[in-house]
Amino acid sequence: MGILSTLLRAVTWWNGQTLNTQFHTWRHGQPVGEDGEGNRFYQSRDGRRRWVIYNGEAEASRVSPDWHGWLHSTYDEPPTEAPLAHKPWERPHQENLTGTPLAYAPPGSIRAAEPKPQADYQAWQPE
Repeated sequence: MGILSTLLRAVTWWNGQTLNTQFHTWRHGQPVGEDGEGNRFYQSRDGRRRWVIYNGEAEASRVSPDWHGWLHSTYDEPPTEAPLAHKPWERPHQENLTGTPLAYAPPGSIRAAEPKPQADYQAWQPE
């Protein structure tokens, strides 16, 4: 680990855990599990506090609903011990894509991949 990356970890939080968070997790954290994105989940030794260390960018929408429920104490047991039953019609979790090239673009949008539909009217022109 270079000097620059150490300095960035000391003052930024959006590209992973800071040095202070890493020290606090090492000292007080008990690992609980990991999700499909590579995010790691911890709780304090007394079980009162719960947190996540993101794998990459700190984006809350990258946490699946199962782990989100555990983080917010909706469920007592983590998904590694008591997985939630999913309905067959449920889609897999997907992070929020707003602001990315993969974001939804409705038909007629300037961002839509297909060409714009042709207007079915004639614009009024003053004589």
